[in-house]
Amino acid sequence: MKYIRIIFFLFFTTICLTNALAQANSGKPRNGEGTHDFLIRHKRSPAKHYDQFIKLNKGKFGRNKSLLKDVTYILPPLSKENTSPQKNVEAKSKGKQYKQPLFGKKYENYSIKSDELKGTCFYLVSGHGGPDPGAVGKINGKTVCEDEYAYDIILRLARTLMEKGAKVHIIIQDSKDGIRDAMYLACSKKNETCMGSTIPLNPTARLEQRSNKINTLAKKDKEKYKRSVFVHLDSRSKKHQLDVFFYHAPGSKAGEKLAITMSRTFKEQYGKHQPKRGFTGTVTPRDLYVLRNTTPIAIFAELGNIQNSFDQKRFLDYNQRQALANWMVKGLLKDYENSKMK
Repeated sequence: MKYIRIIFFLFFTTICLTNALAQANSGKPRNGEGTHDFLIRHKRSPAKHYDQFIKLNKGKFGRNKSLLKDVTYILPPLSKENTSPQKNVEAKSKGKQYKQPLFGKKYENYSIKSDELKGTCFYLVSGHGGPDPGAVGKINGKTVCEDEYAYDIILRLARTLMEKGAKVHIIIQDSKDGIRDAMYLACSKKNETCMGSTIPLNPTARLEQRSNKINTLAKKDKEKYKRSVFVHLDSRSKKHQLDVFFYHAPGSKAGEKLAITMSRTFKEQYGKHQPKRGFTGTVTPRDLYVLRNTTPIAIFAELGNIQNSFDQKRFLDYNQRQALANWMVKGLLKDYENSKMK
């Protein structure tokens, strides 16, 4: 009788463990939940587990790989090396090596080189994405799309900020395209998401989605210094040459100070590297949806005219894209230092 009880106990325990394991390796999405948030909730890294998740659940998705209500999705197994999701970039220890797969194979490994921006938090948004490529131009017979170059610059900006100890949220993400050194970046409408959620076609819904994502993250972040940065390329007549210019929310004194600091930084950098060139970039208040509806202090940067041959040099050369990112970091660092003097 004693042995029967032991066998029954072992059998019952096995059944319970099997059920618990099955539940741990599958789940149903919550209402409106995107792939990124679904994986995060189940302790999976979107950057590491996304492709495997898609393969495991082939045929179970809606348009643009969106999750379907009441569908049970199989979750990738957790490895011993990574049992918690990588939520973009947390502030980390100086000198250690880290990895961010969003940056692509060549650039995914990075280290903290200084603690200059320790205690800061940034929300970085590349313009358009998903079904909307933004401004489109033709260069040497090749099509170039605003969202691709804005995204590459945002990734470079994120990586450079992280190297200085900042915490960074990359709002628009592409699991396929990391930092790219090519001159012509292929246009794509399928890979970009808003941190795992499908980007809507409707312009207002698209802006609302990314604004809500920033505000949700900002509520949880404990850092006192928080800034949002939106990066775009403009589209005007081919003859219209532009310098980098910045918008801030009307009535936002802190936003205006940030934009002015950023513009002055660019002027200083051009003075050092191209002293005879001059700089005519402007700072202007503008009632843009994302500036009006995001809680962290924000700037909106237009990096040039995608149609102008002179401006095109600013983003076609990856060294120039990195320079733009570096200069924005210098401006953000100055703004952070100014904020501590209050």
